[in-house]
Amino acid sequence: MPILKIDHIAVVVEELDGALAFWQDALGLTVRALEQNTDEAVNIAFLPVGASQLELIQPTSTDSGVAKYLAKRGSGIHHLCLAVDDIHAALAQLAAHGVELINDTPRTRHDGTQYAFVHPKSTGGVLVELYQYPTPTE
Repeated sequence: MPILKIDHIAVVVEELDGALAFWQDALGLTVRALEQNTDEAVNIAFLPVGASQLELIQPTSTDSGVAKYLAKRGSGIHHLCLAVDDIHAALAQLAAHGVELINDTPRTRHDGTQYAFVHPKSTGGVLVELYQYPTPTE
């Protein structure tokens, strides 16, 4: 399971506009994209930082996992995302090592990116997301 890079660090926020006052206005980072992920019940702002990006996530529902996280822990780092070349092989390798997975099979984003989460119980307390980008077509 080659890890290609740290894809992004996600920060849960109460509301994107307030968070962007710091990340975009004060630090000067540029918003690459804004999107709504209805499966995860979040609005997301993507801000590139070198070869990685910062992902600001705002819950859109009070009963989502992210909303529960925010209510319990407050704003701050939510998860670390690692890009992998084969998410199915990565999940199989982790399962073979007894790692607890939140997603046994990957979910697919609107752009074809596959993702899955690893439970913090198996990582020393860090929620880890795995990403596999779609293969470009010519």
